[in-house]
Amino acid sequence: MARKRHTPEQIIRKLREAEVELAKGLTTADVVRKLEITEQTYYRWRKEYGGLRLDQAKRLKELEKENARLKKLVADQALDNSILKEAAEGNF
Repeated sequence: MARKRHTPEQIIRKLREAEVELAKGLTTADVVRKLEITEQTYYRWRKEYGGLRLDQAKRLKELEKENARLKKLVADQALDNSILKEAAEGNF
């Protein structure tokens, strides 16, 4: 089965739908089957997006993307620094 990527908006919508279905008395297995996701995905989404509103979820994803970009920049900077130190010491 092809892997689907859900946007934060879709995830929050599905989590809200799951809450409604669970309140009606359906089991978690029935709910995730109806939403076409696995139980593991449901619990992971609930942990990550549990009490978030839509705008908060969008902001969270933006911050995660920015954080990854900054981590890459720091790693590149550290590599450049170590190369310059070796060159300055003359260890060729």
